[in-house]
Amino acid sequence: MTRHPVFVLALADIISLLGSRLSMIAIPWLVLTTTGDPMRTGIIGFAEMLPYILAKGLGGPLIDRVGARVVAMTADMGSTIVVTLVPLLHFSGALSFEILVPIVVVLGVLRGPADAAKQAMVPAVATLAGVKLERITGLMGIIDRLAGTAGAAAAGALVAVFGAAPAIILTAGAYCLAALIIAFGLRLHPVQRAEVAGDQRYRVQFNEGWRFFRRDPVLVSIVAMVAATNLIDQAYAAVLVPVWVKSVGNAALLGAVLAVFSGAAVIGSAFAAWLGPRLPRLLVYTVAFLVCGAPRFLLFAVDAPLPAIFFMLLVTGFASGFLNPIIAAVIFERIPAPFVGRVSSLVGALTWGLIPFGGLVGGGLITTIGLSAAFAICGAFYFVVTMLPLAVPAFRAMAAPSR
Repeated sequence: MTRHPVFVLALADIISLLGSRLSMIAIPWLVLTTTGDPMRTGIIGFAEMLPYILAKGLGGPLIDRVGARVVAMTADMGSTIVVTLVPLLHFSGALSFEILVPIVVVLGVLRGPADAAKQAMVPAVATLAGVKLERITGLMGIIDRLAGTAGAAAAGALVAVFGAAPAIILTAGAYCLAALIIAFGLRLHPVQRAEVAGDQRYRVQFNEGWRFFRRDPVLVSIVAMVAATNLIDQAYAAVLVPVWVKSVGNAALLGAVLAVFSGAAVIGSAFAAWLGPRLPRLLVYTVAFLVCGAPRFLLFAVDAPLPAIFFMLLVTGFASGFLNPIIAAVIFERIPAPFVGRVSSLVGALTWGLIPFGGLVGGGLITTIGLSAAFAICGAFYFVVTMLPLAVPAFRAMAAPSR
């Protein structure tokens, strides 16, 4: 079988994610440089993130009804149009904060289903290409890590060189290119799409997906664990580490800390994609979280020397790269084809649901108990929430493929 569908989906995904990373930097920067108001800058970020999460969770039945490929193409093209409005209105002098807020809300509504649809295509593409799920989820993990690392760096450089508004034009181009790649490069056979009765109402489909999800203890355990770790990871990246950096160095050190961890995670994801089908899942899950969880926080808590911290970031980042491919493969294997869109979208939204509150948690902990104690508490919490699913007997079913 040809591996062509895998590369097409991977290419569309990385281009789309690069566009998203660029807009996440360029649009808030445009607000900050034109208004000088940090509060308005924060509102813009929240105005995109909250609709993104809601639309991702609620868009699943639509993906199952019309097909993930159609939703991905339509949402990417819609994002192209919406994003283009920002530089057009800016250069014409008609862009105000009151106009920009609804634009980013619509953008969030489109980006949620667009990203969810690309993820929902993974099982069908894996089957079409004859590739093990662990391999393609590992590849998608590499793409996500690369987009987060290289995309953020490239976005910062583009904004610095060209300015925020011209850089946003490149965002529109990325979304458009991703839509065209899927439209002309990817053909999914009808039997690989979910078959949904045409007269089924949206509410019925959504409720079916919700019932399927909550009756699967493995999925429920994974979602609860990932949502909790995402909350702490956001507190770590958005508040704890920046505050620590401010006390010992400068912004260059912050970039180095995040880049070293992300770069090591890319390497770990590459190994996971290569070794995935042969890895003992439950053992890798346990060891990887033991390595990348609490130690990452505790060395900051004791104010370890910089060489020790960077060595720890390399080791913990590498271990973390093994997690997402395994977790994603388990999730997809447990969802029947007719439910892939609605259940995977619901899972994605629920795991992201606490991220907007991560900064508040980090700031609150530092204010009440201090930075070192905040790192220690977060590390202990991370250990508990990642090991707790092992106490659920049904969770051990993740050790082997379910079908």
